[in-house]
Amino acid sequence: MARIGRNWGLYLLLLPAVTLLLCFVYKPMYGIIIAFKDFKPALGIMGSPWAGLKYFEKFFNSYQFSITIRNTVYISLYSFATFPIPILFAIGVNQLRANRFKRVFQTVTYMPHFISTIVVVGILMILLSPGNGLIGSLYRLFGAEAPNLLGSAGMFSSLYVWSDVWQHAGWDSIIYIAALSSVDPSLYEAATVDGASRWQKIRFIDIPMLIPTAITLLILRVGGMLGVGFEKAYLLQNNLNISGSEVLSTYVYKIGLLSSQYSFSAAINLFNTLINFVLLIAVNQISRKYSEHSLW
Repeated sequence: MARIGRNWGLYLLLLPAVTLLLCFVYKPMYGIIIAFKDFKPALGIMGSPWAGLKYFEKFFNSYQFSITIRNTVYISLYSFATFPIPILFAIGVNQLRANRFKRVFQTVTYMPHFISTIVVVGILMILLSPGNGLIGSLYRLFGAEAPNLLGSAGMFSSLYVWSDVWQHAGWDSIIYIAALSSVDPSLYEAATVDGASRWQKIRFIDIPMLIPTAITLLILRVGGMLGVGFEKAYLLQNNLNISGSEVLSTYVYKIGLLSSQYSFSAAINLFNTLINFVLLIAVNQISRKYSEHSLW
């Protein structure tokens, strides 16, 4: 209490952020109890009868359970395969010596991050449409029939992941570039005097410097493993690729808002959140044990 009294001004500055957190993050968590109730809007949350684990069992026994879990896990693991790309990008940028070209290159690669998801999906449709898209026009130029990539369930995960890489790899590399900028230049000078090649400088100076940051971001990424983004998945989804594009987030939307099965959708979403939470705790413990780097 004495410490709070001495630093009351700092705590006062913190108060608005804490208030917003309580109002918009913690208070709404009260609503998750509808996952255990037969929720009726007319009766309210407390007035609705208890249903126990009815909706969890309903989801586990439904035919959509295996489809949505498989697609969500597959796309998440596919996305993990691209995790090193921002790291490699940052190392490459750090090796550029022409400052003007370096600034232009960084600006160009950061720009896609600010394009909205719906515009990115629109670009994909313009490029990949077999009818009037760029790919379709090129195929017709050679007298061939263009493949319907947007309607292929097998291609959905690749379109989703690699469009994400194009859009966010440059932006995600910022934190790694910042980590590399804190490297003491004398380390590079000493390595040069010792006759180290550029690859050896990357291996023994840059990469060890990036490991703590990379591990932290990897842990956070694992914590959202089943949280495949809703917007792009839903916008790219159609009747032809539904078997490969139906993920937990899109299924929750359809069940909850389109079908008004609020308790069922809340149960699915709570299951998703619990799995992500368990993964976050487990990976953090493993990281702390074997690498001495962790979130806490």
